[in-house]
Amino acid sequence: MILPDLIPARYDCPSCGESNEILIDPTGGEKQEFVEDCSVCCRPAAITVRIDPDGFVSLGIEPGS
Repeated sequence: MILPDLIPARYDCPSCGESNEILIDPTGGEKQEFVEDCSVCCRPAAITVRIDPDGFVSLGIEPGS
């Protein structure tokens, strides 16, 4: 089985402002939504990932619940 190339991305935690890194799986579709806990303050962040046809990744970050 061949694993897809994961795309590294960084975001600033909406609660504490610290930088976090996530890995995006491009095979998950052009729009992905998930919750990730901050590696510093452990508060959740709701992350929306959009991947355009050229492979450009954009992130939307909001406080999670």
